[in-house]
Amino acid sequence: MNFIVRKRRAPTIIIVSLVDILIILLIFFVVSTTFKKDQPEVQINLPESKTAKKLPAELEHAIVSVDQNDEIKLDGRAIGVDDLGGAVRDLPEARKSTLALQADKKASFGTIIKVMDALKLAGVKNLPAFTREEK
Repeated sequence: MNFIVRKRRAPTIIIVSLVDILIILLIFFVVSTTFKKDQPEVQINLPESKTAKKLPAELEHAIVSVDQNDEIKLDGRAIGVDDLGGAVRDLPEARKSTLALQADKKASFGTIIKVMDALKLAGVKNLPAFTREEK
């Protein structure tokens, strides 16, 4: 009797589908990390301005924000008006020189003035304010 011996093929892994999955995961992670950077820590309804610029300047500055309930935050951390000057003095000089004010348009003007006074007493010379473009 003559038996036919068949050669077995070595099992192969189909790489094409694995590459597709890796590319989809890579795109997902890249997109999700870029969205995370653009989200502000505090939700503030900025006032409109005709001279506003479309620069991502918020990422470069230390931000003092005043929300519609007159709560003051320094880089997303709640702080009182009395403690604001000391906290700004404790900032490194590079962060203090790039400090910016971001106030909700419904925030009371008195609170904004108190914040500006505290920042000037803390040694902040130039205080830009963030606005958004008019529609």
